[in-house]
Amino acid sequence: MKGVLVGFVLINLLILASCGAPRKAVDVPFWNNYEPSWSSHHIKYLNGGTTAELLLDKSSGTGFQSKRSYLFGHFSMKMKLVGGDSAGVVTAFYLSSTNAEHDEIDFEFLGNRTGQPYILQTNVFTGGKGDREQRIYLWFDPTKDFHSYSVLWNTFQIVIFVDDVPIRVFKNSKDIGVKFPFNQPMKIYSSLWNADDWATRGGLEKTDWAGAPFTASYTSFHIDGCEAVTLQEVQVCNTNGMKWWDQKAFQDLDGPQYKRLQWVRQKFTIYNYCTDRKRYPTLPPECTRDRDL
Repeated sequence: MKGVLVGFVLINLLILASCGAPRKAVDVPFWNNYEPSWSSHHIKYLNGGTTAELLLDKSSGTGFQSKRSYLFGHFSMKMKLVGGDSAGVVTAFYLSSTNAEHDEIDFEFLGNRTGQPYILQTNVFTGGKGDREQRIYLWFDPTKDFHSYSVLWNTFQIVIFVDDVPIRVFKNSKDIGVKFPFNQPMKIYSSLWNADDWATRGGLEKTDWAGAPFTASYTSFHIDGCEAVTLQEVQVCNTNGMKWWDQKAFQDLDGPQYKRLQWVRQKFTIYNYCTDRKRYPTLPPECTRDRDL
């Protein structure tokens, strides 16, 4: 692990001049951008609302959502995940539309038995189609401190970051028949719930309620997006060049960012639908376009 961390430091030194990193997230209180969506009594607010704790016990989990909907932008939170024996527990941070053929961009943190690493699963749904799972181990313990998890979404690409390291890119590949989320506004959601029917080793490891209540902590509730509800607002958000995320620097990853993505693929990826030839004998077209193999 020491060699991996040294390699990570060297890679970070190479990308200091990177031009394609999102703007620095702004630390704002929970209530500026979010509100509870279910089981509000399982959310605690600390330090004037700058930190929120989600609680899971046998009676209920909980969740929250953004007050507004957005079409494109940069969305991030800092999270500290459930510590100790977290098998069966899932913490999620995702963007989702509400239509039947919904679009969705997912972070799902799958808990594990004590001493075993968390698994971060990401997925992208477009036009109601998902089945694009990727799973990685993180290069740090996400239960010990807060780390940043963010999504950059524009008309050219979706990039998922962990501490400014791109762990996934999904390019706009409409020209080769792959749908891309460009006309359905999405809200941002987060939740903590019991999923021991599938989350840990396919449901073999069950939640140990002796450790309850389980707590996931959040801070830095950053949203920098184009607000959209009406058709007219959607059309405005779709006007390229209006916002910083439409500029050339954010239309693709730069070279150092692709190196970091490759580092994640080589060192930490444990499942990538793009390389699952049993599931997909023919490579999904976006996999080659994304340079994410």
